[in-house]
Amino acid sequence: MRPILFTVGGVAVPSFWVMAFLAFVAGFAVVRSEARRRGWGEELAYDILLYAYVGGWAGARLFLIPTAWELFRADPIAFLLSGSGWVWYGGVAGGTFAVWLFARSRGIPFVLLADACAPALALGLAIGRIGCQLSGDGDYGIPTDLPWGMSYPNGVVPTTERVHPAPLYEMAGSLVIFAYLWRMRKSALPGEIVGMYLVLGPALRFLIEFVRRNPAWLWGLTTAQVWSIGLMAAGAFLVWRARDSRRTAKRAPSPQAEA
Repeated sequence: MRPILFTVGGVAVPSFWVMAFLAFVAGFAVVRSEARRRGWGEELAYDILLYAYVGGWAGARLFLIPTAWELFRADPIAFLLSGSGWVWYGGVAGGTFAVWLFARSRGIPFVLLADACAPALALGLAIGRIGCQLSGDGDYGIPTDLPWGMSYPNGVVPTTERVHPAPLYEMAGSLVIFAYLWRMRKSALPGEIVGMYLVLGPALRFLIEFVRRNPAWLWGLTTAQVWSIGLMAAGAFLVWRARDSRRTAKRAPSPQAEA
């Protein structure tokens, strides 16, 4: 593990922040490509990513406060600027709200912007999880005897036990999701891409939670799993609505038939 990736002029550069930066760059490249394809212009991609990044960052930190109240109360500024303890569903909620605000300000349908951003979210999460793996920040899983189990003796949250490398699971799964969304983007209906992301991304996290160390919160499920169920339901609704609109359009009589 390498919590500190390199040093520049005596300043240690954490691997987590390097990967977070690379995730932002990769996400921007994806959104810029989609903005061009949809005829929005490259400049719009800068604004979208700025809103999404700030909203996602704020949500990921704010959603952590209830579970780390003492740390927040001791030093709110240091807590909010810390590079550890990010809540993924808080990031999704915050980023979604920020993109919704941006869509309203520009008069662009929200689902179209969300469709453009969804593949970037999947790719960004995959790269970000590399940072979690390198830093050993406690996102790893429960002990395991499987051959690919790993220990994190030099991690930010060290352990000498062989545990599930949960960040690598999420990285691999997120790359598959990104590839699927990227492939379907040209033929998808409005709302279908973001809907599929909200089904597949949370489903991946729901499964990974079974090998992570998070405590049960409700019905024997962790907080992340409960949120995942809600997000999957929202995603399934968006996919159903998009595909139902296609079926409705096919059933509608043509003007010539009515004549």
